[in-house]
Amino acid sequence: MPLTGPEKAVLMLLSLDEGAAAPIVAELEPAELRKLREVAVMMRAVPTTALDEVYGEFVDRSQEAIAVPRGGVSYLRRLAQRALGETRSQEIFVDSPQSGIERLALAPPTSVAAVLENEHPQLIAALLSQLEAARAARILEALPAELQPQVLGRLGTMTEVPAGMLDGVAAAVSAELPPAEAEASMSVDGIARAAGLVRKLDKTVAATMLGQLNQDQSEVASEIRRALYSFEDLKSLDPKALRTLLKEVQNDRLVLALKTASDALKQQIFASMSSRAAEYIKDDLSNLGSVRLTEVEAAQREIVEAALRLEAEGSISLGGDGDDMV
Repeated sequence: MPLTGPEKAVLMLLSLDEGAAAPIVAELEPAELRKLREVAVMMRAVPTTALDEVYGEFVDRSQEAIAVPRGGVSYLRRLAQRALGETRSQEIFVDSPQSGIERLALAPPTSVAAVLENEHPQLIAALLSQLEAARAARILEALPAELQPQVLGRLGTMTEVPAGMLDGVAAAVSAELPPAEAEASMSVDGIARAAGLVRKLDKTVAATMLGQLNQDQSEVASEIRRALYSFEDLKSLDPKALRTLLKEVQNDRLVLALKTASDALKQQIFASMSSRAAEYIKDDLSNLGSVRLTEVEAAQREIVEAALRLEAEGSISLGGDGDDMV
């Protein structure tokens, strides 16, 4: 998922030593610093590949080496204090004890849902995209049943949200929260967020919700279902279920899928086969040579989809931990 400009700016500032970053901060306008603050408050983990792209872009432009970021709003605030002085940095960074998202994250899910149930599904989805999955799941469960699949569908198609809009929604719960002053955008992997949320729902509730979503947004529902499981999640299958699944998989696709599989998954699959069949697969795998990662991922996805189809038919169960798997 591509990072937005403000996200890149925050990461690059956090990658610099204070001595190097402070003069840069000194050149920024208060509105620009507030925008970076909004983004820094809501940023969580960033994939290594995304960081590599940001660093590569920075290096291409500056031709200078940089350090690994050691993030946080507190570091950004220290830079502002050094560059602007305590008084001006206080005006920018200390306008509320907590951000709107932080306030909502601590509020009872039923209270949050009661306030949000009359909001547009897009607003609710934007808010849930920034909350921890288990917390978001509790809020979603507390919403009216007819609203739940609409919100999940919006979340599944989301790619970015205005940070100021999020604080606007949060202000409905906390009247003391000041309105947002900037419209910085946060990148959102909507399908991954929606899948993470569904994994935290009760299994029956999740199945019903996805079924309802499938009636109106079948493609989104399918994407969410596929994102619920990875190829490695097949380790949760018992030997009988694995044998049932492997009957649906062609050997050449299995060999390709196993190219990047963990040793644990390989051994589990081999143990579910006859010794002769396992030796054939091992031989083919050792002779496979170089293949494109996209081809491996495609083969893995085919097998996962076969597993999902068999579960829908009642032939196998992908259950695992009932609280985490759907």
